[in-house]
Amino acid sequence: MKHTEEELTDIKKSISEMWSLVQSQFENSKNALLTTNTELAEVVLSREKRVNAFELKIDSDCENYIALYSPVAIDLRLVLSIIKINKTLERIGDFANAIARFVLEWSDQVQDKSLFELLKIEDMMGCVEKMLEISHNALTDENTTTAGIVFSTDRIIDTRYNEALALLAPYINEHTDKTLYCLYLTTVLRKIERAGDHCNNIMEEIVFYVDAKVLKHSPKD
Repeated sequence: MKHTEEELTDIKKSISEMWSLVQSQFENSKNALLTTNTELAEVVLSREKRVNAFELKIDSDCENYIALYSPVAIDLRLVLSIIKINKTLERIGDFANAIARFVLEWSDQVQDKSLFELLKIEDMMGCVEKMLEISHNALTDENTTTAGIVFSTDRIIDTRYNEALALLAPYINEHTDKTLYCLYLTTVLRKIERAGDHCNNIMEEIVFYVDAKVLKHSPKD
C-alpha cells in the first residue's frame, strides 16, 4: 500500500510541475504577443521540449502504475484523468508555442494596438490563464466547487472569439495592407479559443475523478 501511495504522489507532483510549466508558457506567449517581445517568444520555443518530455514521462508513469498495481475506484479514476489531462496540457503548450512563432514571423509588422484592444485578445488570453489556475487548484484541493466558473469562462471566450471574427472583416476593408497579417491573426484567435475548450475538458476530467460524474457531451450549468 505504501508503494502505491508513493507512486501516486510522484504522479501528482509531475502533473503539477507540468501544469506550472504550461501556465508559464501560455503567459509568456501572451506577453510576447501583446508587446511583440521576440526574446520572450524565443523562451517559449526553447521550453517546448520540456513540455513534451513531461508528457512522455507522465504517460509512462501512469501506464506503469496501472500495470503494476491494478488500481480501482478513485485511484483508477485519478490515473485515467491524469492521462487525459496530461495530453490536454501538452496541446495547450503547443498553442502557446504556435502563438510565439506568430510573434517571431510577424515581428517586423508595425503593431496596431488598437486592433488587439478591438479584438479583446488580452481579455481572451487572460480568461485562459484564469481557467488553468482554477482547474489546477481544483485538482490539488480535490474540490470541484469552482467547476462552474471554468465552464462559464469558456463560454465567454467563445463569445469573444465570434465577436473578434466579425470585427476583423471591416478592419481589413479599412486596412487592406494588413490583410495577410489579419488572416494569420485569425489562427492565433482560434488557438486561444481552443485553449479555452481544452481547459474546459480538463475540468471535466477533474469532476470525473473527484465526483465520479461524466460531464462530456452534457450541458453544464
